[in-house]
Amino acid sequence: MFSNLRSLIFKFDPETAHNLAIKSLKFNFVPNILDTDRNNPLFKSKLFNKDLENPIGMAAGFDKNAEVYNSLFRLGFGFVEVGTITPLKQYGNPKPRVFRLVEDEALINRLGFNNLGAQNIANRMKSNKQIGLLGVNIGPNKVSENRLKDYLDCLKTFHQIADYITINISSPNTEDLRKFHEQTKLDELLQAISKEKKNLNSKVPIAVKVSPDINNQEINKIAEVLLSNEIEAIIISNTSDSSRDNLSNIQKHQKGGLSGKPIEKKSSQLINKFYKILNGRIKIIGVGGVDSGRSTYEKLLAGASYVQLYTGMVFKGPNIVNMIKKELKELLIKDGVKNFTEIIGKK
Repeated sequence: MFSNLRSLIFKFDPETAHNLAIKSLKFNFVPNILDTDRNNPLFKSKLFNKDLENPIGMAAGFDKNAEVYNSLFRLGFGFVEVGTITPLKQYGNPKPRVFRLVEDEALINRLGFNNLGAQNIANRMKSNKQIGLLGVNIGPNKVSENRLKDYLDCLKTFHQIADYITINISSPNTEDLRKFHEQTKLDELLQAISKEKKNLNSKVPIAVKVSPDINNQEINKIAEVLLSNEIEAIIISNTSDSSRDNLSNIQKHQKGGLSGKPIEKKSSQLINKFYKILNGRIKIIGVGGVDSGRSTYEKLLAGASYVQLYTGMVFKGPNIVNMIKKELKELLIKDGVKNFTEIIGKK
């Protein structure tokens, strides 16, 4: 059905189409797709000591204001991450700020953390109890004079509501945000997070979302900091502000973060490098070009224990989780495994 609707949806600019998708999910205009593989033991696992029906998550960026997370669970997602959320409400960057590269099955966005602000979103979440594992992705306001404090303020707001909190240090659309990848700055940030968790007597798990554009030297340093601060998960990766050379679409040089198929291999290679260093001590959530059973399979082989997607749903539609599970099941059965976790890191 989506393939018939896609040409109509793609007549709208991407941000308008996205807003329509949120409205459709909010008012249940999108049917709950019949899932013949619900509770299949092939896909069961745990994340942050909570049971997952499957390892396929919705990445941050789709449900920025935590409006439709329960609708996404009903579409089959094993877990959902909302945000990125900043302490104060902000509009983000000027429009147009999202570009659809159809030939490349990609998006470029320079949204700039547009959201309604931490307290507004927390109030919404408190009134709408999640029916699955729900993460909150946090970041600093664009004009903030103390970005470290912004992360702590968001932690205070969400630590009792979220099942886990992701520290976003990797968006290319907030100036100088990626400086937090530097070893000293990252260590300072994560130590402050750990100290604040102790002050709050909070056990909320922490994930860190990194850029796909880091080099080999940075990988080792980031891994060292994550391990020393006992971070539970790393999300690899955010959008790329490079990787444009082989794109076909005329809009390929738009400023912003590139997501979708063109960064699939790049993110998988980065996952594998981190996997070899971390050696199972920190769970990896793989993001970048996930839109099929095969692409999910490749992320698992590279070392991811879970995957997330967003751009894949833009191009494949709301039934994407069930499509992925159907193809992934065939690949796993062919491998003769009883559960997908048996193939993690086997590349």
